[in-house]
Amino acid sequence: MIRGLIFAAALGCCVVAAAPAGEFNKKLSVGDAAPAWADLPGVDGKKHSLADFKGKQAVVLVFTCNSCPVAVSYEDRIIDFAKKHTGPADPVALVAVNVNNGEEDRLPKMQERAREKGFPFPYLYDESQKIARDYGAQYTPEFFVLDRGRRIAYMGALDDKSPPTEASKSFLEDAVQAVLRGEKPPVRETLARGCRIRFDRTKR
Repeated sequence: MIRGLIFAAALGCCVVAAAPAGEFNKKLSVGDAAPAWADLPGVDGKKHSLADFKGKQAVVLVFTCNSCPVAVSYEDRIIDFAKKHTGPADPVALVAVNVNNGEEDRLPKMQERAREKGFPFPYLYDESQKIARDYGAQYTPEFFVLDRGRRIAYMGALDDKSPPTEASKSFLEDAVQAVLRGEKPPVRETLARGCRIRFDRTKR
């Protein structure tokens, strides 16, 4: 299966199959300690770290961006999830991170997008792209669920099909509910669908 899916294909009837841990992510396996991040700037003008969520039983980390049409098509689903699960008194936190360095993905444009959509979650920018490399993220959107011990409980796609009207199973919802029960998710890794993260070329 071709991993670099174009937008039309990603919004088609692509069913995400369950896979053993580590099959799709070449950096991390399910059960690994989640890489920490610190002092990433957010659209709210503040710096954010994984440690900010120490009181939460589960943390959902989403790699997304402004420029990918697949990521944009998932914004409402991410907003709905956040409104349902991540209130101040809820045991779940969700944080989104953009690592693309194109003009439309830099912090000022992120701030515009967050205001336009009313994002109810932190939207952070990592110009260094280190957080994406640490997590082995390759696509936008791509989701990671961290359990209360901040180990990877789930990684991959939010659901089984990109068109909202065709999605019948939320891997993200199932994973978070399992973590809150102290259990392993029924599906622990899937192949994320979307646009490739545009990593900067490393200088030799």
